[in-house]
Amino acid sequence: MSGVVRADGTVRFDDPPEAGQVYGKGFFGTPSSDGGLTLDRYEAVYLSEMGRVDLRGSGGRAVAWSTVFRRAVRADPGFAVRYLVYRDLRQRGYVVRASPPPVAFTVLPRGGTLHKTPSRYWVEAISERVPFDLARLFDLAERAQTAKKLLLLGLVDEESDLTYYRVRRPAPNGALPSRALSAPAEGWLSEDRVTVHSSAQATELGKELAYGSRVGDRLELSLLEATYLCSQRQLSLRDSKSGRPVPLEALERRARRLDPLFFERLAAYRELRGRALVVKTGFKYGAHFRAYPRSPEHSHARYLVQAVPATHVASWIEVAGGVRVAQGVRKEFLVAGVRPDAQVRFLSLERIRP
Repeated sequence: MSGVVRADGTVRFDDPPEAGQVYGKGFFGTPSSDGGLTLDRYEAVYLSEMGRVDLRGSGGRAVAWSTVFRRAVRADPGFAVRYLVYRDLRQRGYVVRASPPPVAFTVLPRGGTLHKTPSRYWVEAISERVPFDLARLFDLAERAQTAKKLLLLGLVDEESDLTYYRVRRPAPNGALPSRALSAPAEGWLSEDRVTVHSSAQATELGKELAYGSRVGDRLELSLLEATYLCSQRQLSLRDSKSGRPVPLEALERRARRLDPLFFERLAAYRELRGRALVVKTGFKYGAHFRAYPRSPEHSHARYLVQAVPATHVASWIEVAGGVRVAQGVRKEFLVAGVRPDAQVRFLSLERIRP
């Protein structure tokens, strides 16, 4: 079977029997009313590389696969990276179609029939050299959710290996009972932490409501927990050196001096606590938080959470490491994107094999 390579890198089959054979083995190309078939650049390069079609120029001379590939790269910036994802998905047995923005491809479920089976996936192909852009991923995830598609990212590294991530907008929720203390606890501020000395208050805050860390008879609170509890009028604070009351504003100023991301972390902490989750530090896992559906004494953490500005841009190496650690300890990796008004949105990234 041979097709004619056009100037734009697409391929045309004019012979109806040949067109039918190409289309019938994997739904390649777009049939025309005259019985012909047009392959887009991805299809032309793939079928040529696999040796399933012979290509020729308008003058009838054979066109090598390498020539077809180079023409596609010249005509379409980013083609080389996207083609690797297309090729891999086709090799896995999927029917893949080039898509208009916002993503590169739509993919049918295995065994699906083109024009009869709705596509299951939206797939975006990304080089590891392209920054992780949280705002763009939020937009893609929301569009995919509206269209009832699963959003996959095909990440291509510098050695042309692929890693796939499923991206979605989750709604994390827990089951921790919420109640107010009978009276505000008394805390003592010392540098970067707060101590509750009353054994009864330590038990009420620490064991029953899962705040802080019990050390002997006392309870140690982080500045984050203390700020949250003060804002909820569940904690009154004094300075350990002077004994003077510490206003909430002064506590926040101290925390922000020590932690450049304190605003984002506090907003994410408040949102997670508001969703009835227990929130503990994720330092041991390289994340800001680990979040439990209920008391850590009775459950395992369900999420590792990283709090960042809503416009966060980072390297994919940073993100890939976070996802790998989370899945290695059987947790879901969430990015909490925090807007300037302290509104929080969550994005879930999961490494998968399609």
